[in-house]
Amino acid sequence: MIYFDNVSKIYSQTSIALEDVSFNIIPKEFVSLVGPSGAGKTTLLKLLLAEERPTAGKVFFESSDIHALTRRELPALRRRIGMVFQDYRLLSHMTAYENVAFALEAAGRPDEEIQNDTVQVLELVGLQDKAWHFPGELSGGEKQRVAIARAIVTRPDVIIADEPTGNLDPANTMDIIKLLEKINDLSTIVLLATHDKEIINALKRRVVTLDKGKVVRDEQRGKYVL
Repeated sequence: MIYFDNVSKIYSQTSIALEDVSFNIIPKEFVSLVGPSGAGKTTLLKLLLAEERPTAGKVFFESSDIHALTRRELPALRRRIGMVFQDYRLLSHMTAYENVAFALEAAGRPDEEIQNDTVQVLELVGLQDKAWHFPGELSGGEKQRVAIARAIVTRPDVIIADEPTGNLDPANTMDIIKLLEKINDLSTIVLLATHDKEIINALKRRVVTLDKGKVVRDEQRGKYVL
């Protein structure tokens, strides 16, 4: 499904973000991407989203070389990838319902589909009773649930969660991780970038460890070890 083929990203002689990185992610996998700050996690995600271009190597999504796609073809790829960020990135002037519905509106979906799908995903993340609350009226955990609902409402093949629990307390952290597992159980690939050792060790899922731009470990039921 996703394949990094000897990928390097070099900004300068003294700034090598990734060096000869190769690994694949198959359908329905839950993969944690770990490593210290500066290990290359963010660069790797940007390459997958075609926000950066590799200095060497290729990144494939199914059979498509991501960086060979035209500007016209890129939006279709990005619609197949849902993003969840540490800082939520919700629109403050919109309610939870409107934030989620906006993703469908941007994709040009019909009104009936927007209403039905928005209600369904808010129920899935346990926020049906907060649908008409604004972000300022929600807790951090609730904001992240809205962000996840927005990411999955278009039914992407892949969810990228970039440090999604960085601003949350331990209880809300585990709730968000359980929700990501639930989404994965629905056959969506989850790629979780985190530096939280407790999350990784509790998940007991595949762990790809980056250090200084290189893959130093890839274990099917891994732990955070450096």
